[in-house]
Amino acid sequence: MSRYVRCTAWTAALCALNLVTWAAPPPPPANLSAALHSKAIRTVLRRVAERQLEQLPVQPGDRSANFGVLATGLMSAAHTLGDDRLSQPVLATGEQFHWTIEHTAQHASDNFALAQAYLDTYHGNKDEDRIAPLRRRLDSDLQTPFDPETPLWQSAEELFMEPPAAMQLAEITGDAIYEAFVNREWGRTRKLLYDNQLHLYVGNRSALTQQEKNGQKHCEAQANGWAIAGLARLIAVLPPDDPLRPYYIDQLRAMAAALTAVQAEDGLWHPNLLDSATSPLPDTAASSLIAYALAWGIHHRQLDAQIYLPVLDRVWQGLVAHIDASGKLGSMQTAAGLSPETTTEFGVGAFLLAGSEIDAVSQRKRW
Repeated sequence: MSRYVRCTAWTAALCALNLVTWAAPPPPPANLSAALHSKAIRTVLRRVAERQLEQLPVQPGDRSANFGVLATGLMSAAHTLGDDRLSQPVLATGEQFHWTIEHTAQHASDNFALAQAYLDTYHGNKDEDRIAPLRRRLDSDLQTPFDPETPLWQSAEELFMEPPAAMQLAEITGDAIYEAFVNREWGRTRKLLYDNQLHLYVGNRSALTQQEKNGQKHCEAQANGWAIAGLARLIAVLPPDDPLRPYYIDQLRAMAAALTAVQAEDGLWHPNLLDSATSPLPDTAASSLIAYALAWGIHHRQLDAQIYLPVLDRVWQGLVAHIDASGKLGSMQTAAGLSPETTTEFGVGAFLLAGSEIDAVSQRKRW
């Protein structure tokens, strides 16, 4: 965090000796409209996206899930704003690493977020080199020995990562094996982590037995943000005749209703969904993921606009309120904690996805 020295008459000597410092005050809030009108939405998107571009290194060197979600958001914002500058970090990363995605032993599926961004670039020029490494990775997963007790995806976060990428590849290649793979593994993860009464996910296996201070189940906002956003992105590329399409849509609707029921007064979602008192601050990263799914559902007429447009309006107002004058979106839950200043690449990526889909919603005059 930047530091500054503030001198008063009685501390001038100490300040001169550099013995007194204060944390720099946060920049003032941005003067941005939160209206659900395309011009206002695009102004917000551009401010946040341009600020994030300034933070990226000149030379690409990161293929992590953190960057991968940002890359996916940048591609979405590039399409919405008609600004090719936003896609340049994705193209540069793909070329630098020959369109491969990182392969880590733990949570290997997390790295498929970047694959989704690569797939977006493929749709522009049909260069097979951009999807060949992804296909090899997926084929490797298909060879993973089947363990009926252990799903391939063991966290809710992973539902955002690999399933939409694999289903997009099924659509591109016409190979139904990827579609069958996703349907099988999603069902296994849902069986492990999804509560059919609450219509919410727990984050991973270890959270199954955890409780909040108020005795409620430990259902994190980010876990459910990843899951419902992953659902939306999966349904978007699911073949219309897939027999499980109603199954996914029903889950999207059930989760949307459950999440709306625990939306906070500030329009956002706090880290622990069923015990928001444990954190006075909202999580804008989780809220962006949820907003994206709600907007997608409204836009594609899978969610009732009369019910969910007011919900979306509140969350967008809440998100915009956490953007400062520099264009930084704060109040994101990270591994380091949560404060008004915390921000992270994946949260910005989620926000850009949400804003782009909300812009699409705003194009319709009547619902």
